[in-house]
Amino acid sequence: MPIARLRATDGSVVDLSDLPMGRTVVFVYPRTARPGRPMPPGWDEVVGARGCTAELCGIRDFSTRLRDSGAAGIYGLSAQDAAYQSEAAARLDLDYPLLADPTRQVGRALGLPTLTVSGTTAYRRLTLVAQDGVIEYVFHPVPAPESHAEEVARWLTARRRGGRSGRGRSRPAPDGPTA
Repeated sequence: MPIARLRATDGSVVDLSDLPMGRTVVFVYPRTARPGRPMPPGWDEVVGARGCTAELCGIRDFSTRLRDSGAAGIYGLSAQDAAYQSEAAARLDLDYPLLADPTRQVGRALGLPTLTVSGTTAYRRLTLVAQDGVIEYVFHPVPAPESHAEEVARWLTARRRGGRSGRGRSRPAPDGPTA
């Protein structure tokens, strides 16, 4: 993982190059909406842009299973700023930190895919699994964000048992994620 010190919603600063030993799951998502505020014009027309709140809540609901399946760390990551992330984490009662990457330094370092709508650039949805700080697997695309945490938990469980990665939609990341 790249050297990237990101502000987390739990008040800490997380350096992605210094993650805990074991497997860390980083759910990368475009953005969450604030209740009562519209999304940027054209947002709903972008394939894969919607579903962030459902995904974050699904991760929250499966966080115990993710940890029991071998996740030493769980993070959400978007290009939204720390204040925006903190509001979302509190409102959604998340039990894992969100990481703010408003300058998209992680995306530049890893070549993560982005989308731009109405002048707003955001990450495309994907999930990184790092083993001892090295990207081991990339889930991309993520067609069902609301149930994606369950898919990741199954993958982690299979890996703990020495099995293969599963459905074949996702792919190993020999040099980091690709678009």
